Amino acid sequence: MTTRGVHKPGVTTVTSTMWGEFRKNPVTRREVLTVIGNPASSAGG
Repeated sequence: MTTRGVHKPGVTTVTSTMWGEFRKNPVTRREVLTVIGNPASSAGG
């Protein structure tokens, strides 16, 4: 069995979840992701 991408140099894996107000309210979610930076957008996803 092999894993994809994890062992390649320069590859980052990001796992995230949204709870509470961040999950329910897209405006709040967008605001916090703008402030902290959105890893998914820099990863192309």
